[in-house]
Amino acid sequence: MLHTKCGTSVRMSVHRNVLAEHSKFFADKLSEQPPVPQIEILECDDVEIYVETVGLMYAKDVKRRLIKQSVSRVLRILKIAETLGFHACIKSCLDYLEAVPWEGEEEEKVVSSIRHLQDDGYRISPILNRVASGFCHSPNDTLSKILEMVLESGEGRGRREMKSLVLKLLKENLLMANGSADISVESLYASCRRCLESLLDLFRHASESAFTDLSQESRGPVERRISLAADNLLWLVEILVDQHASDEFATLWASQNELAELHSRVSITSRRPVNYITSRLFVGIGKGELLLSKETRKQLLHVWLQPLIDDYGWLQYIWPHRLIYDYSWLQHGCRGFDRKEVDEGIGRTILTLPLEEQQSILLSWLGTFLKSGDSYPNLERAFEVWWRRTFTRPPVICR
Repeated sequence: MLHTKCGTSVRMSVHRNVLAEHSKFFADKLSEQPPVPQIEILECDDVEIYVETVGLMYAKDVKRRLIKQSVSRVLRILKIAETLGFHACIKSCLDYLEAVPWEGEEEEKVVSSIRHLQDDGYRISPILNRVASGFCHSPNDTLSKILEMVLESGEGRGRREMKSLVLKLLKENLLMANGSADISVESLYASCRRCLESLLDLFRHASESAFTDLSQESRGPVERRISLAADNLLWLVEILVDQHASDEFATLWASQNELAELHSRVSITSRRPVNYITSRLFVGIGKGELLLSKETRKQLLHVWLQPLIDDYGWLQYIWPHRLIYDYSWLQHGCRGFDRKEVDEGIGRTILTLPLEEQQSILLSWLGTFLKSGDSYPNLERAFEVWWRRTFTRPPVICR
């Protein structure tokens, strides 16, 4: 007799010998003296599965009976089989779970439902090996290998999609307090330095007069390599920003005086991806994603603001190599450039400097903006804040 918590009862007629043969629980009950006329199961919270599990004691092949059952239902059967000591059913449920696919919420339920069975002598390692590796390799080593594979890939759909996917998965790792590994910041910066060295070498080559005299077809391979190197850097910057570890890269980028000097001597096709890196850093400073020293902020503006401004009118147009991915700061992924957000990032970066330096940069900007506003960053908001600080705000005594 199965009695539910809500007060209803279900009566089953079952052969004593079948119960005793397959279930330790029933074997113990039936061996009691004097013999019991019936067995009472109180507060049964899953009557349907209890009846089904007892019915499986009559099956010649329990595993075959589980075919086409859902994972959640088999876990319910497994739970009842455990309470009954129905070992053949437990083994068949484990064989089922080892063979069928499961993921997401099901994965967590499977792991939590079977983990304790290891103490009872059941072989659950083939199931747990699906979610936990027995190898001693560090997860950081695996992550570094994946990053290198993506960075070394060429143009194409696979590269685009995997960059977006890896970036998304790394963000998810940060949100999980029990994540198995954090990516090595040292390995990220090692990759950054390699990309920077490659980019600088390519800029040196592309700035030579012999190279600029070549046809577009002949220059194409080098320009594509520049685009790839710059795009790799931009992707690494996105990862570092998410990891709250991008400050060192901003310092590194601010020190690239030679790269900035070569900037005007290469084609706009080669310069454009480099400008995206600078823009991303200004946007990050404006949003508070990077906490840089005053010297680094000042150096970043000194080295990279003018190269960015020189190309500003071109950055809104489609980049032909289509390597940029839909990072949040770009308006339309690889297809667009969010001028408004970059304008705000530049302006807010300027406003972090001492007032005299704000004035120097903004007055220089004003002289050019009045002549060619369409192809220049719109720093009106920053200008307005500086104006109020200078002419409206009551004096603040600095000691």
